[in-house]
Amino acid sequence: MDGFEFAFSLFGLLLGLALAEALGGLARALKSRHQGWIGWPTALLGLFVACDVVTFWMYGWALHSRVSVNWTLLFGGFMVTGIYYVVASLIFPDDASVSFDEHFERHHRLVIGGVMLCNAALVAYTFALVGLANAGSFKAIVQTWSFYPVGFLAILARDRRIVLACLIWLVMLYPLSVIWL
Repeated sequence: MDGFEFAFSLFGLLLGLALAEALGGLARALKSRHQGWIGWPTALLGLFVACDVVTFWMYGWALHSRVSVNWTLLFGGFMVTGIYYVVASLIFPDDASVSFDEHFERHHRLVIGGVMLCNAALVAYTFALVGLANAGSFKAIVQTWSFYPVGFLAILARDRRIVLACLIWLVMLYPLSVIWL
């Protein structure tokens, strides 16, 4: 087992648990749909978190040849993947009597903020490893740099339509990154 396999066994476990938590919340929500429709806000928030976790996992693989295992990497990686797990657990209500809309209003800012924090750590770590060579490209501006202002707008906005528009933009960045290699 090399250093990457050692470190990523921890990160992969926590990222997998985050995905399982998000999918488990979705399954519980679908089972209790007689309590009310999940709604676009909660569905988009769940899709946003799930896509971001998978993207983080892909970045781990893309950077694996450059990663050296040390305490900073292990602790920092644990913090980031732990945040992903916590925000994934906040997407859907545990109590079936709580409306999805109320739960979304109470938690979406923390969830989006947590994902943004994880992404800031990833961007900082990636730039430390590979530099800023392509940071000013049009692709980077659209995919990476639009993420933060739109995320902050989603956190600060009081109008649900603005939050939904922001979530749509954030979710659309993921398929765009697949198409726009």
